Amino acid sequence: MAGQTERVVSLAPSATETLHALGANDCLVGATYHCEADAPAVGGWLNPDYEEVAERDPDLVLTADDLQADIADDLRERGHEVFHAAPATLDDVVRSFADLGEAVGRPDEGSALARRARNRLDRVDRLTPDADAERPVVYCEEWSEPPMAAGNWVPEAVEAAGGRYPFVAPGERSREVSVAEVETAAPDHLVLHLCGHGNCADPEAVTRRDWSLPAIERDNVHVLDDSLLNQPSPLLVEGIETLAAKFHPDRIGS
Repeated sequence: MAGQTERVVSLAPSATETLHALGANDCLVGATYHCEADAPAVGGWLNPDYEEVAERDPDLVLTADDLQADIADDLRERGHEVFHAAPATLDDVVRSFADLGEAVGRPDEGSALARRARNRLDRVDRLTPDADAERPVVYCEEWSEPPMAAGNWVPEAVEAAGGRYPFVAPGERSREVSVAEVETAAPDHLVLHLCGHGNCADPEAVTRRDWSLPAIERDNVHVLDDSLLNQPSPLLVEGIETLAAKFHPDRIGS
């Protein structure tokens, strides 16, 4: 199709995953070590090799998150065309699928991907309860030393999955929480999705804490691959579906 971008370097795992979902792997000529991609590596997420990026001769470089904002600026100063996405809410994430599709010359695919995501979220919404009394309190831990409650789109992801999340407001950054704060909220479920750990977080590390929580007493400590909650890509929708099945197995099933 005329207008498609032919050479793309992705410096963000979320952008790489979204390219996969768009069926645009053919344009990917470079990615970071952190990306799941069959493409030459051009460094890390926060320390890309600018010379390697230039060597790939990209028409477009993809960056994401406020943590890569300076990298995006550096690349523009070096003469690169950059598409930078920094979603903060669940709606931002879904909208970014269409925006990225537009940026790489695949607007129809991007719009279709965003539409499918919304349809899947609507299905979960129909299956989960509306009444607060039927929605469990959930604590999502993005980092353990010190314990940090996940922010950005995660509060809305929990709500979309049929839970309640009293720790961080939607769109706000993750923050450190105290033991007393978590115990006061008395979460029914505790979700571990530690950054950079994939699905290798140790649930027993939580149960060994001196924390008095219904989630621990009821064996409702869940390990989720961090890409399913931390990554603003189509994998987030899968993460929400996974959480909904854990919170409401009688309604959704695993």
